[in-house]
Amino acid sequence: MTQKTQTLLRDNKRLRWMILLFVALTMFAVYVVSDVFSPLKTMLEAQNGWNSKEYGLFASAYSLFNVFLGMLILGGILLDKKGIRFTGLISCCLMIVGISFKYWAVSNPALIDSTMNIFGTEYKLQVVYAVLGFAVFGVGAEVIGISVSKAIVRWFKGKELALAMGLQLSLARLGAAGALSISPIIARATGQVSTPVLVGLCLLVLGGLCFAIYSIYDKKLDKQIAQETTKEESSFSIKDMGAILKNPGFWHIAMLCVLFYSAVFPFLKYASDLMVNKFSVDPELAGFIPSMLPFGAIILTPLFGGIYDKIGKGANLMILGAVLITTVHVLFAAPFVNQWWMAVILMIVLGIGFSLVPSAMWPSLAKIMPEKQYGTAIALTFFIQNIGLWGVPFLIGWVLDTYCIIGTRAVDAITVNSYDYTLPMTIFAIVCGSSIVVAISLKRLNKKRGYGLQEANIKKG
Repeated sequence: MTQKTQTLLRDNKRLRWMILLFVALTMFAVYVVSDVFSPLKTMLEAQNGWNSKEYGLFASAYSLFNVFLGMLILGGILLDKKGIRFTGLISCCLMIVGISFKYWAVSNPALIDSTMNIFGTEYKLQVVYAVLGFAVFGVGAEVIGISVSKAIVRWFKGKELALAMGLQLSLARLGAAGALSISPIIARATGQVSTPVLVGLCLLVLGGLCFAIYSIYDKKLDKQIAQETTKEESSFSIKDMGAILKNPGFWHIAMLCVLFYSAVFPFLKYASDLMVNKFSVDPELAGFIPSMLPFGAIILTPLFGGIYDKIGKGANLMILGAVLITTVHVLFAAPFVNQWWMAVILMIVLGIGFSLVPSAMWPSLAKIMPEKQYGTAIALTFFIQNIGLWGVPFLIGWVLDTYCIIGTRAVDAITVNSYDYTLPMTIFAIVCGSSIVVAISLKRLNKKRGYGLQEANIKKG
């Protein structure tokens, strides 16, 4: 009876939200670094001689080791076996090492003139080393993502779970928005595309310190619920992975995740270049329009998360979000949509859709999976997601170089290619359109299995 009435640290509302701030600041730094190169494609072509295929290889490198070495799956198992603190701190170290290596590569002009043959294709040595650094960062970034997700579930389950997840995503999106809008300004002001990477590296170090502070409080929580935590974290076994893979709810969330995010994050890698080529926006300002997407998500994701917490309807939110994003990609592919103000409107709508799906999807996974399997379940989901995050950017880069070159233009007195983005945007529309089908199927499965996705998250009484 004494344990039931014991006040835990996570029952302290103020402390609970302070904990959220620390882990959210860590993810803020991660998202800055993830998108710091996204608005610099044109500058990389002009200053470093990269082409679209090389940029596509770099953009896909984030998921390289996660997909082909299964690092995310190992990270999920490590998370469930060793806990949030250990796994998260290891992830922070990996990210710092990876981005340090990437910064060394892109700041070294001697690597531009040297090449390496990979599967019959010559790539600049600078690109190859940047790919390796970004791939190491990608392992740490994805594993810290699942660690933070499990931390939020641990501190907020049965409380304001969807709102907490939404606020964490909002601060992370602020990092992405900042990278998209400010990175070109920093690069042009210093004359170096490597300078924004250095800024991101400094933020990563600060983000690691924030996670270390979280770990101190989490360890105190462990001491309060030592017996419960031991059972929870030591009870996971490899057999549980089989149970996860047999769960149809898991597969629906995983497929929705890979299709939805493959239509958003890879798009952001090319969105600034789309603004330059289709809407004739100045390269230095091109990142501002795509930055409206994460800026919109900053406000709307916690709003939709709060709605899910209080009234439910999670499956409906996911369907609506997928429909909105598919519609936006279709319109971006349409030839008559060619004015900059049209792009602004579409980015705002895209931000709404981008907020709807994650605000419901991640809390829904916590409802579908037992808590002892959650770390591995979300790691498997991220692994499947990373297949899309690896394949789609590379595909778009190859399509641009192979089918979409329509001429040349001068950037900083250097000739670069001009592209027609109709085919790439059609590909994005098809990918996201498939997520609508999956979201509708998930709603039907929820009715059959009783996952509670349409029910409120906050438990009354």
